[in-house]
Amino acid sequence: MKEYPPTAEALMEILHKLRSPEGCPWDKAQTAGSFGACFAGEAGELLDAIDRKVPADICEECGDVLMNVFFQVVLAEEQGAFTLEDVWRTINSKMVRRHAHIFGDRKADTPEEVAALWQEMKKLEHKEEKPLSVLDGVKHSLSPLNRAEKLQSRAAKCGFDWEKQSDVLDKIREETCETAAALREGDEEKIDEELGDLLFSVVNLIRFRKRANSEELLRKASLKFENRFRFLEQELAREGKSFENVSNEELESCWQRAKMALAKGHRA
Repeated sequence: MKEYPPTAEALMEILHKLRSPEGCPWDKAQTAGSFGACFAGEAGELLDAIDRKVPADICEECGDVLMNVFFQVVLAEEQGAFTLEDVWRTINSKMVRRHAHIFGDRKADTPEEVAALWQEMKKLEHKEEKPLSVLDGVKHSLSPLNRAEKLQSRAAKCGFDWEKQSDVLDKIREETCETAAALREGDEEKIDEELGDLLFSVVNLIRFRKRANSEELLRKASLKFENRFRFLEQELAREGKSFENVSNEELESCWQRAKMALAKGHRA
């Protein structure tokens, strides 16, 4: 079996081989759209590996993400749309242009000043475009949580924002009450609508605090739940029990033990 060196060029050679007449039937059947659908899953697996802090897994998932990107380049080369060299040229130029405080004569000493400069450079790049709305450009292909934050951030730049985080918390309380009212009424469509409003308000508070994004916090919360639930499963198995033959009180007691154990640094 042929050995390939650890280089970007070798990966491109492998992908071209897979797309060749004598290549892989599955890879040859892919389009930019069909293969692009895999990208979100690969990016999610990389984020999961980062959350788990396992270097070997992070390394592997970085490779999978790169493979997806390079596969798109191979497809584009076949159509004569652009090449890998075009990709390098575009991103290198953008990084230099948008970091004018490093590669040019602009000044930005804080992360906030850098973010403002980045936005300024973006506006200069797209100055020929005349958007109908400040929300134009927030792509529908983003994850729902990410898109909600970006829509809120765009509106905030126009001054459409909360004054303090307690105001956003009041809004969350209001949406919670409206959700409770919809639940009492039993109107399923209204319940769904109010749940969406409640979630949007929670995202707004996360965005307003400017510490972490919604997806990051949800990933961490999901990982915390997963660790606790696995601990609970192991505790039940150790005691010769199962979910079917324990009371809610026993489950709650075991869950609290899981929280305490994992808080002390133990992992299931």
